[in-house]
Amino acid sequence: MSPHRRSLRFWSGAVTAALALTVTTVGQAGAAEVNNARNAGFESGLSDWTCSAGSGTTVSSPVHTGTAALQATPAGQDNARCAQTVRVKPGSTYTLDAWVRGGYAYLGVTGTGTTDVSTWTPDSSSWKRLSTTFTTGSSTTSVTVYTHGWYGQAAYYADDVSVLGPDGGGGTDPGPTIPSAPGGLNVSGTTSSSVSLAWNAVSGATGYTVYRDGTKVAAVSGTSATVTGLAASTSYSFQVTATNGAGESPKSAAVTGTTNKPNGPGPALPKHAVTGYWQNFDNGATVQRLADVQAQYDIIAVAFADATSTPGAVTFNLDSAGLGGYTVDQFKADIRAKQAAGKKVIVSVGGERGTVAVNDAASAANFANSVYSVMQTYGFDGVDIDLENGLNATYMTQALRSLSAKAGSSLIITMAPQTIDMQSTSNSYFQTALNIKDILTVVNMQYYNSGSMLGCDGKVYSQGSVDFLTALACIQLENGLAPSQVGLGLPASTRGAGSGYVSPTVVNNALDCLAKGTGCGSFKPPRTYPGLRGAMTWSTNWDATAGNAWSNAVGPHVHGLP
Repeated sequence: MSPHRRSLRFWSGAVTAALALTVTTVGQAGAAEVNNARNAGFESGLSDWTCSAGSGTTVSSPVHTGTAALQATPAGQDNARCAQTVRVKPGSTYTLDAWVRGGYAYLGVTGTGTTDVSTWTPDSSSWKRLSTTFTTGSSTTSVTVYTHGWYGQAAYYADDVSVLGPDGGGGTDPGPTIPSAPGGLNVSGTTSSSVSLAWNAVSGATGYTVYRDGTKVAAVSGTSATVTGLAASTSYSFQVTATNGAGESPKSAAVTGTTNKPNGPGPALPKHAVTGYWQNFDNGATVQRLADVQAQYDIIAVAFADATSTPGAVTFNLDSAGLGGYTVDQFKADIRAKQAAGKKVIVSVGGERGTVAVNDAASAANFANSVYSVMQTYGFDGVDIDLENGLNATYMTQALRSLSAKAGSSLIITMAPQTIDMQSTSNSYFQTALNIKDILTVVNMQYYNSGSMLGCDGKVYSQGSVDFLTALACIQLENGLAPSQVGLGLPASTRGAGSGYVSPTVVNNALDCLAKGTGCGSFKPPRTYPGLRGAMTWSTNWDATAGNAWSNAVGPHVHGLP
């Protein structure tokens, strides 16, 4: 987190695409919309489909609906493209859908005679819907609808392809019927401000709508959702419906979810929070005692815990000499005072020079036991994971769940991955965040000291802009994390990082773009996320050095989000 951070991996490059279907038109079509794709669910093997280099086959598991799905495996210079010719009507608008999972998957259309479009998703362990629309030209008689994998990536799966629009006369799959109500609705997790739900998949459904006390609060493509922004210690009634092109099902049976008590000593963490790292060392920034930390910070991450000679174990040593004679007793008293003021004070593990390794069961146990001991000794509310030299998702998950079992539901867990760590759900940092989603407070990715990165739209963005912040945050927001678990991490001043500083105005514009749909750059997120947790900075000390310009501008803005 310091300005002397290690060199980062730079990753840039556009990812383009193609699992392809070709669409042709003949004659006049009726007004009713039909699915013009044939063998859209791969129930008849690869009939009507052609896959490049023998890359495709059909499998019985996993499937989205029915008994079969496409599996296509990229190899060498082949990206596992599959194609079908479908007949359509000129001068007409069609909706192209497919359900995908596994490796990177792409869907789009070319040769429309108007504007060719495409969409994609990173790898996913669950089924995700890809959808786009296109219009055929007045004299267009064929188009190519496509989706494919990506070089060097894992096999992808596709199912329930739909080219919905006027009948092109080339034969169709049956149109959708209204799905039945979902069954098995249950509460899978709670925090003081959220309730997580899960339910059974419904055959033929393309999405689900979540209702809280009779009011629609979320629309999702999978069979789980987290409803955020709730009051602590409060009971709510939830129902779910299934949707597709034919309409919406009846509501499911209702379940009751009750939020937890407020986190830790003092009031609950606010809906929108500002996190700041406090430096337990003097590197030229303003030296602060914890009592000096600006009031706008809701979560104060004490940087850093120290590794010990025991694998996975940490301890904490206050740098009394470097902090002008600050004593341990004064430090503990300042923690209690901050907590009484409604703040959370946590210990951060890692940093630029952090050497903590949790890579087996023994080190996971050592990590959990030692962090809990440090929490008890100093009164910390939780832990921040800022391991910049990689982590093992299996054993870090095990360690954090063990810590949670010891500390209880009041535990605060934050993470501060680098941008490259959150590009894909297959990355160990992203995996860990998803593995502990039910106990995770917030991921404050570091949008600085970074190379160019992919946004959720597949385009490449460079650091230092609103688009870089919003397009990369979108990856987390659209791939499993709740809005309340996503924050934007930026340096407090130009001296706080080697690169990537943006003015507080840019930070606030990015927050508005994500939460309200205003202040965006060229990238527009697919939806708004009013439950967005907030922002983070390195550090409160560099903020003080710059006259508190960052916290004075960003703090009130975060707290004023909807």
